[in-house]
Amino acid sequence: MSQSTATQPPGRKARPLSPHLSVYKPTITMTMSIVHRITGGALYFGTVLVVWWLIAAAIGPGYFDFVSWIFGSWIGRIVLFAYTWVLLHHLAGGIRHLIWDTGAGMEKHTASKIAWATVIASGLLTILVWAFALMSRGAM
Repeated sequence: MSQSTATQPPGRKARPLSPHLSVYKPTITMTMSIVHRITGGALYFGTVLVVWWLIAAAIGPGYFDFVSWIFGSWIGRIVLFAYTWVLLHHLAGGIRHLIWDTGAGMEKHTASKIAWATVIASGLLTILVWAFALMSRGAM
């Protein structure tokens, strides 16, 4: 008698064990699903930054200048650049899910192409948004 059947009540078949995560080879759709959840969580942090900026604007020019100085520092710009990517990546992932909700693009090959399009679109859009913002401020 095998170990799995020894713990089963009499008259019941032994059920197979679920495959562990190490059995699956990561795919682009699996990775994008995980990244979509992470970016959704990261948007909460970014929203706190937006609220902080709005509160600073409401408090007065001195505090607003302080917050703007933080956001304008090199670390602040990196955080804002990352927040921009998170926002656009989550948006692109949401569009991907909206397409799937219509029943389109569910074939494995098509789903992989759409997942790669999410990665490429979010990266390009982030660069375009920042290039436009820097050009409009005369920083480029």
